Order: sequence, then C-alpha cells, then structure tokens
Amino acid sequence: MLEGSVHPDFADVAATLIPQIPRDRHAGSAVCVYHRGIPVVDVWGGVKDAAGNPWQADTIAASFSTTKGVVSTLLHLLVDQGKAAYDDPIARHWPEFGSRGKDRITLRQALCHEAGLYRITDLINRPGEMLDWTHMKQLIADADPAHAPGEAHGYHALTYGWLVGGLVEEIAGKPLQQVLRDELVDPLGLDGMFIGLPGRELYRRAELTNGVTVRGRPMGDWQEMLYEWVETGLGWAGVQLKEFHSALNPFNEPFDWNAVETVQAVIPAANGQFTARSLARMYALLAGGGVLNDVRLLAEDRVREISQVQSRSRDRVLFLPMHWRMGYHRAFTVGVNAAYAFGHYGYGGSGAFCDPTRELAVALTLNSGAGTPMGNSNMPLIARAALRAADRVR
Repeated sequence: MLEGSVHPDFADVAATLIPQIPRDRHAGSAVCVYHRGIPVVDVWGGVKDAAGNPWQADTIAASFSTTKGVVSTLLHLLVDQGKAAYDDPIARHWPEFGSRGKDRITLRQALCHEAGLYRITDLINRPGEMLDWTHMKQLIADADPAHAPGEAHGYHALTYGWLVGGLVEEIAGKPLQQVLRDELVDPLGLDGMFIGLPGRELYRRAELTNGVTVRGRPMGDWQEMLYEWVETGLGWAGVQLKEFHSALNPFNEPFDWNAVETVQAVIPAANGQFTARSLARMYALLAGGGVLNDVRLLAEDRVREISQVQSRSRDRVLFLPMHWRMGYHRAFTVGVNAAYAFGHYGYGGSGAFCDPTRELAVALTLNSGAGTPMGNSNMPLIARAALRAADRVR
C-alpha cells in the first residue's frame, strides 16, 4: 500500500495514513516526519490522477491554506535578516498600501490576521480575478479594512496571500517565487515547494479529486427562513455567518483548481504545490530553533518569538480560538497535548506543523480531501500518531 521508509518507532504514523487513502476514486497521499532533525517517516501511496498513475516520491499536491505557513516563514526570514521589523507599518515597505486608513497596519497585525482585510467578496466580482497576481496585489493595496487594525482578528482565508505575499515581494525587491527559491528552497535543498508551478514541473502534480469549486444551489423559501433563524441565533452568540462567507466564498461561478492556469498562478494563500517532504523539512528548521543539518536560517530567539500565541479569543471568520501565532495557528490534534506546537492546515486535509519542545515536524499532502477551511480529521490523526511516537522515544 505504501512506499518509502519508516523508522520502527514511528510505524504508527504510516499505519494511520493507510486507511485515510480512499479506494473508490483516484486518490493518494504522502506523509513526512522529522524528529531531532532526522527524517523518520517518508511514505506515500495511492494514485495521483484519474488515469490511475501512482503517487510517486516526487509527487506534489495542491495544499490550499497550508501555503500560508510557507509564506509566513518567508516574511520571518526577511525580518531576521534585518530588512523589516514586526511593528513596522506595512506602508513603510509598500507605500501604495497606506491608503484608506491602512497606514497604521503593521507586519505583526497582518501575520496575526488583525488587518481587517479578509472580505474578498468586497474586492472581486468573479473568482477568475484571483489568477492575476498584480491585479490582486493592487486590490489589497486599495482595500478598505473591516475594522481598525488590531481591534479584532478574522481569518484572511484568501486575501492573506496577496497581503503577506505582496509584502514579502515589496521588502525583498524581487518576485515572490524568487524569494521562495532563494530563501527556502535552495538553502534547505527542498525537492518540491512551489507557489505558481513552472511548466517543467507540471508532470509531477497530483490531480485533485474534487477540483472544481461551484456555487451552492439556490435555497428554497423554507431553507432561507431556516438559514435566517440560524444566522440570527448565532448572531446573538456573537457569531456572524456573513463574515465567514465574505472571507471564503467569492465563488459565484465555477473555479477549477486543477486547471493549468490556476496551478501556475500565484495565489499564496491557497495554491501552493508541495511534497510532504519539503513541508516537513521547512518545519524541521523551526522545530530545531532555526537550524537544520548545520544550515541556520533563523536565530533561535526569532523562532521563540514567532511561536508565541498572540490571541486567544474567537476568530471573527472561523468562530474558533485559533491561538494565532505570527502566521501560524495551534496544531490541532486528537487526544494529545501539544500546547507549543504550531503550523498551518488547509482545506482538503493537508497540513504541516512543528513542535519545538519535541523537536518534531510533521507534514501531510493529499489530493482527495474536503471538509472545513482547516481541513478534516486526517491531519489531527496523523499528528496524534507522530506526537505519541515522539513522546515514547524521548
């Protein structure tokens, strides 16, 4: 069922992956785990497309919001190099961004989803606009925030990529894809980490089994009435469904995540194409205090700083306390305490995180998932197996 390698101490991780791969449609997955800077799990299995081609060692998969953790790490690298500071106004590095009352929004607030720029439905008229990187950067620069900076936090489900990715580009003075290659891919020797997939790499990608996002069916009268009742009731509890839809649902027409033009576009909150191995290596760097295999990219104090929880209140978009760090959320798991673990999960079930207290990094990629904006049960179950294994071998 699976290919690759597993250290016996971490065999439960591979055993957890096997039943997660569906048998009734083209589906595959990969998991990689690093412990104390060493790969202890690197396995894959299933198929990557409708033609039945097997998932290979170098297969990459669309990982949706897991991409946000990668973009966040790029910004931390630039800060650590002294090119910016977390409490700098974004407009200091990106002057056009300072319009419409956004001149006081800081890097820290952007990383912690406190900029108030999550309402993508206020920005675009059709989802195809998201394919145009320059256009979307300009829209973010011109946008009106939903609230004063730092006043609240709401998950920037799609806009985070143009906000933080655009900021990375402005600070570095070069295209985002080049920053990714220069600052992460080449130094760490990553075998598959792309935001905007080059044509020469298209052969490696897994095809999503549920690749087209479509608009929901119109509701009948009774459904609309029920929805209004639910919305009103949740509103009394402080939950605004309209904020969820404003951040996550610009899909007024079908949008194909498998289309070549989508895969090759730069959508840094949603369309990263990764191997689990590359994600795990990146998070192993963070788990190791900024160093991996004698390559130091971040100061240990910097890693400690970015891992600190910035907010514990309920998110305006996701309705949950996400325990936002700077660019990462808490690592959701099942039945295991991981208070110091952080990373980012994505729609469809992918995810990656690290736990510096355990010197552990875990990543999952797949092409068959669905579920919530933060994925489904796949990653929390993989996380549980990996965390328990690390605890056993301390």
